Amino acid sequence: MKQTGILLAVSSLPTPHGVGDLGQPALDWIDILAENGITIWQILPLNPTGYGNSPYQPYSSRAGDELYISLETLAEEGLLTEPLPTEENESARVEYETVRAKKESWLKKAYASFTPDAEYEAFAKQDWVREYCVFRAMKKANSSRCWLEWPKEQRDWPQTKQALSPELETEAGYQAFLQYEFLRQWNRVRDYAHSKNIQIMGDVPFYVGIDSVDVWAGRENFLLDSEGYPTYIAGVPPDYFSATGQRWGNPIYDWDKLEKDGFAFWVERIGYNQKLFDIIRIDHFRAFDTFWKIPASCPTAIDGDWIEAPGYAVLDTLYEKIPGLQLVAEDLGDLRPEVLTLRDHYHLKGMKVLEFTLDTKGKRAFDREPAKENQILYTGTHDNDTLRGWYDSLNTAGKRKLRRWLKQQGCTQGNTVERLIQLALQAPAEYVVLPAQDVMELPNTARMNTPGTVGSPNWEWRLTSFDSLEACLKKISRLIAQRN
Repeated sequence: MKQTGILLAVSSLPTPHGVGDLGQPALDWIDILAENGITIWQILPLNPTGYGNSPYQPYSSRAGDELYISLETLAEEGLLTEPLPTEENESARVEYETVRAKKESWLKKAYASFTPDAEYEAFAKQDWVREYCVFRAMKKANSSRCWLEWPKEQRDWPQTKQALSPELETEAGYQAFLQYEFLRQWNRVRDYAHSKNIQIMGDVPFYVGIDSVDVWAGRENFLLDSEGYPTYIAGVPPDYFSATGQRWGNPIYDWDKLEKDGFAFWVERIGYNQKLFDIIRIDHFRAFDTFWKIPASCPTAIDGDWIEAPGYAVLDTLYEKIPGLQLVAEDLGDLRPEVLTLRDHYHLKGMKVLEFTLDTKGKRAFDREPAKENQILYTGTHDNDTLRGWYDSLNTAGKRKLRRWLKQQGCTQGNTVERLIQLALQAPAEYVVLPAQDVMELPNTARMNTPGTVGSPNWEWRLTSFDSLEACLKKISRLIAQRN
């Protein structure tokens, strides 16, 4: 069955508080999707953002970012009794530090009104919750520095489990409350989506960040030295995005150790995310086949080696241990054939990004890699230019050749961006996913992220209202209906 999805980060939802959250705007967005025949909402990782506010460098692969907790929902629960700020935040950018500071004052008021019950106590006693809450408490006590810079007794807490000081215990309790409320609110959003026959596609990075509870509490799972520093780090060699490659800095997995314990780390990680999402997109899927192993001492990603990973063993274990698991593979870039063989062995949908395969440099425009049925076709992703930005970057001849080719494909209605969306929606791919920015025909300034760069304006784009996006969806709803 063909389905159409929209890619929109939770952080991009419009709220009065400067960042999207899991309150009424999320439910309103689901209503808009349902009214326009959309059946998939794809989001970015929901985990607590770390370095550069990137959702792909989180503090935990299971915890949720407290930034997404709705203050209005807390008020409905009786945890906030003071009038909430009502002024609309008209900024089209998430100002992370400012928003976090303002929101934390309200979250602490809610915690002061909170009375734990049996459900909460059971939640807070889970090993992963306790470890995460202690990690965040210690991180705050150390001015947010990486755990590698903490005092030794705190670096080694996962092994010793020493009693916490009263101050740390209080902060850990607050962090547990945040996780409890995040999960309650997320479950409400997910259940509402299901009531509208909408699936949610979550996004799980292949790697975890060095400054994460995953590494702090599970050092044995990674290639680290005796002090906990990575001996090798992840990234990709020079490519389309960067002449020196991308040096991500994530620690490399110790696959020999992981295999000995039945890939428990991966089973627990993916198993937990499978409870949150209907479909899980594995970012950088190719690393299940081969991964780029960079010596930690190298300043760029130019020097490294491709190392084979036990992908079949990992995926066999995941499908055996996690009933109903539905994975899709981010398989973009220059791949060796074995990556595609691995993907196809498990009948996983791969990805095609229209911007990457349309060629306008020759005598005539054409699509180098026409969409296939068992595939997710994107006009763009969070990592590349908006569709309009990409079109604007073409020279005059390239634009002319593209328009002529689109006409030959029967895409004749509206401007060029609308015709490109029409091209995608009439493709044979089972899933077509359109970033909200492309639906709205926004320029380069609405780009979500530029790979190889860190910090502003990455990850900051947001809506100030649904009006324009809803109007643009209605313009293409007929094409969506024809596709479905």
